[in-house]
Amino acid sequence: MLVLITGLPGSGKTTFAQALAKACGAGHLNSDVVRSALGKRGQYGTAAKTMIYEALLRQTAAALQSGQSVVVDATFFKSGLRQPFIQVAADAGQAVYWIAVKADEGAIRQRLAKSRPYTEADFEVYKKMKTAYEPLEAAHLVLWSDQFTVDEMVGQAMKYLNDGKKNPS
Repeated sequence: MLVLITGLPGSGKTTFAQALAKACGAGHLNSDVVRSALGKRGQYGTAAKTMIYEALLRQTAAALQSGQSVVVDATFFKSGLRQPFIQVAADAGQAVYWIAVKADEGAIRQRLAKSRPYTEADFEVYKKMKTAYEPLEAAHLVLWSDQFTVDEMVGQAMKYLNDGKKNPS
């Protein structure tokens, strides 16, 4: 199973993705951790993003090929960045589930004002990505991190994942 978590910087996707991965016994991959490992912190240009998503895709493919379920969290702000992950899951014979994490812009502004361990994305980065974000056209669950606790979000996600396993599309 591949669970792809999309959302803008500060939406709460990483906190949620970590909790979801733990709840479903899956691995967790994060674009900001990959960015740090590649020495690309603070670099949000096209070349850096391409390098980060390619590394994230390789790690995802390796996990799926080994039979491990994985939760991947990244902005996935462009449809062209999403498609290779869908293909990797298909190649591994794994189902794909999309979850979009959102929050009110005021909550995002407050979150981005605080230091976070693997990212320095600030409100300016958020605004640029918000403008560039292409709508997610695949079936997906939307969770509002400023309206629910992480545990409530995980509960909603587990129901979504379990319903999907019972009724594959």
